[in-house]
Formats: sequence, structure tokens, C-alpha cells
Amino acid sequence: MSVYESLLQGLQEAIAFEAGTGKARVSKCTVNPAPEYSAKQIKQVRLSLGMTQVTFAEVMGVSPKTVEAWEAGTNRPIGSARRFLSVLQTDPTLLKKLNIISA
Repeated sequence: MSVYESLLQGLQEAIAFEAGTGKARVSKCTVNPAPEYSAKQIKQVRLSLGMTQVTFAEVMGVSPKTVEAWEAGTNRPIGSARRFLSVLQTDPTLLKKLNIISA
């Protein structure tokens, strides 16, 4: 099936569903909460990547002072930073794979 045919089929299915004459496929997924990280764990992630606080801050999209505060335990990462930490912990090679860093 060509891309055009696939798009056309999808549009026809959407029109039929909206008109009440067709069924829609439903996919459900569960998003697990991003884990909490202690100061020690954050430092371990950074060190496992072989980075300074400054370089790690650049990768995380935060200031070096923020990384310093995380590692001192005075602040904790939230939301997307926690999610990104979990991704980096799971696959430390991801930064090279995505050309975020070069070494």
C-alpha cells in the first residue's frame, strides 16, 4: 500500500467513525511516573557519563548552579529533568547515538 493509499484509507475510516458507521482502533498505554533521584544518584548518573557538572548542565538544559544544587541535595530535579535522567541512566550511549555529544 502506498503512502497516499494509506492516508486515504485513514481519512475514510475517520469519516466513517465520525458519521457513526465505522469503528476506530483504540490504543491504550500507561505512562509510568518519572522516578525520584537523590543527590547521590544524580551524581552517579553524571559520573557514569564521564561529564563535569558544566557539561552535564548543558546536556540537561539547566545551569551549572542547578546541577550543583541537585548534587548538594538543596534542590531536586522535576518533570522532564527526572524523565531525562531516567533515560540517560537506562541508556548512557543515547547522547552519542543522537549526536547530542561527540567524543
